[in-house]
Amino acid sequence: MPTLSTIKADILTLTDVQQENLLNYISEILSLTPVSIQECREARFSKGKICPHCESHNVCKYGNSSGKQRYKCKFCLRTFTDFSKSVISGSKLPLKYWLEYAKCMILGFSIRRAAEHIDVCVKTSFYMRHRILDAIRIYIGIGHLDGVIEMDETYFAESFKGNHVKSGFVMPRPSRKRGKEVVKRGISSEQVCVLTGLDRQGNIYAELICKGRMKSSDLSRVLNDRIESDSILCTDSHKSYIHFVKDFGLEHKRIESGKRRTDDFYNIQRLNSFHSRLKLWMLRFKGVSTKYLVNYLYWMKWLEYFKDDKEMLKGKSMLLQTVSSQLDLNIEDYRNRLALYR
Repeated sequence: MPTLSTIKADILTLTDVQQENLLNYISEILSLTPVSIQECREARFSKGKICPHCESHNVCKYGNSSGKQRYKCKFCLRTFTDFSKSVISGSKLPLKYWLEYAKCMILGFSIRRAAEHIDVCVKTSFYMRHRILDAIRIYIGIGHLDGVIEMDETYFAESFKGNHVKSGFVMPRPSRKRGKEVVKRGISSEQVCVLTGLDRQGNIYAELICKGRMKSSDLSRVLNDRIESDSILCTDSHKSYIHFVKDFGLEHKRIESGKRRTDDFYNIQRLNSFHSRLKLWMLRFKGVSTKYLVNYLYWMKWLEYFKDDKEMLKGKSMLLQTVSSQLDLNIEDYRNRLALYR
């Protein structure tokens, strides 16, 4: 029977290609194993046990409840478990359901299709999606841009899509039938502005910043501490960028209207490509409510950041990352949510 030492010796005889194929195979096997509570605990408390209520590190074990380890904070005297104030806090579903749902999100399943896949109701599927996306938003963060930065804005039709029966919401305008586009021509108050930016290190900025046309004051407000002072900003001919770079003392490479670049290095082609991928990816959802648009922007950011990871490992990575984020939201918070403008 082969031993560990003989297996190691056999691996050394493989070619580089064969070793890579073996590594991929092992990665696939590991990704199929269920996520354990211990893995989630290690991801969540990677810097030591911390109280989710007051963030104190002065905690101790405090018995078990329903088979779950409990802890007590010596500072605020409150108790908690491994999953208190996490994406799965209060959920009656086992971890394997959340792992399968994360895999559904990697594949871009609709809420209804994901619900059918893991055998839950559509309402549960909806809240699972947005709890995961809220946790992803916390995990990734807004981020910073540095060096050569491509920046441009894109627009989405303002949408109040959703079931408003229990929220008491009143539509501020007549509804659009069959997903009909905005009535007003050009950029108007019927659209919301998403500011996007990329640097050459692969960092992504994508935030909902205002309704209608963007102004220089919007740029100053949202980018005040997000761009390093020695950066070079590549933009189109929008006048708002001129005032912004002047106020912040940035070098500006402005691409005139009708041109694609200033030269072979300073351009916004990567950002235009990102916009195309974003708009194409959003089509599958057949319209996204503006109050949840930021969550979808971060979903896209996550897919971009981890696009080179092994497909079989992405679901597990997503779940462990979301579990490590502190989240304290309930159903009422989602019903009453407003659009998350920066």
